[in-house]
Amino acid sequence: MSKKRTITKIAALLSAVALTAGIPTALQKSVMTAAPFTAYAEEGIEGKSGQLTYKKYSDHIEITTSDMSATSVEIPSSIDGLPVTVIGIYAFNGSSIQSVKIPDTVTEIGHWAFCMCDNLTSVTIPDSVQKIGIRAFEHCPKLTTVNFPDHLIEMSSLVFDDTPWIEEQRKKDPLVVVNGALIDAQAAKGDIVIPSGIKYVSPSAFARNKDVTSVVFPSSVDKLCDNVFFYCDNLKSVELNGVTLIDSMSFAYCNKLTDLKISGKLTSIDSRAFCDVNSTCTITFYGSQSAWNSVQKPDNDPFLSRANMVFDESHVEPDIIPGDVNADGKFGIADLLYFQKWLLSVPDIELKNGMAGDLCQDNKLDAFDLTLMREALIKDKKY
Repeated sequence: MSKKRTITKIAALLSAVALTAGIPTALQKSVMTAAPFTAYAEEGIEGKSGQLTYKKYSDHIEITTSDMSATSVEIPSSIDGLPVTVIGIYAFNGSSIQSVKIPDTVTEIGHWAFCMCDNLTSVTIPDSVQKIGIRAFEHCPKLTTVNFPDHLIEMSSLVFDDTPWIEEQRKKDPLVVVNGALIDAQAAKGDIVIPSGIKYVSPSAFARNKDVTSVVFPSSVDKLCDNVFFYCDNLKSVELNGVTLIDSMSFAYCNKLTDLKISGKLTSIDSRAFCDVNSTCTITFYGSQSAWNSVQKPDNDPFLSRANMVFDESHVEPDIIPGDVNADGKFGIADLLYFQKWLLSVPDIELKNGMAGDLCQDNKLDAFDLTLMREALIKDKKY
């Protein structure tokens, strides 16, 4: 391993140490240890192809390291007859690359894969990618252009933190949304209502945000990922419409949390979801007490034990109106024209309720959805 790569890995570790300052040791281990998205039962066989080192499995190839001095890299779509599907943890971390071509076979980009690439200016994420790991493109000071495919990607914590690209997106909108995924809310302030149609909120999206006071989730988000509200000191109220899982450290150290509304669809609360929250909260559960009792949750959790429980069986969570991309509460010709302009990349056209336009239900927004919108309007004689 080169000296520079060793230094950058140490820097990533120190970053994790800084994140966990003041956290009990048992919890630090879970924050600092980042496992790959997908675990493989078999041991990969190491090999080398040009500038790249890889691991060969029975059905795929994982890129593990690269030539640190290379300025331009084209990752092959296959090696030894097997598809290249994974860019592994630290694969290009701290390298000299200015450009990289990722093939349309890659489905996962690992944790810190392109972190600290000082000269990387742009990246195109291929259509095949489904997941991007923790801080994968963090600390890339020249990264100004990111091209995404037109479908939702499951992005982990702070994927583009400390890049010009994310700074520019925050200026446009404090809620940075990419194809139905809210990936960053560091610039959010006050009372926030996440737009309907958002399907995924990245881990750590609001983490350490001291300016946000309340957040309402749409019913389209079914999971509160880990660390979403980690150390949000002034967060007082959260409404989780549609959420079935509250994951690890979601609300850790949110000591002003006094109002929490939870979907009746909830099935599980992680044992560390409310780590070191010392406030007393009123929890309104949109369901019966027996349904609440059936939720898998930690025994004798201090936060839950102190809470004032309210059971509201009359609450009805709002549905997403198919086709309502302009979020005005109805589907009509205005939505069709709005969506068409968005597909044509007309300036200043941003879908307020993007995933409501996914009529094909394939997690993509394209001309096929536009065709179905037109057919629906003709059928209902709204054209």
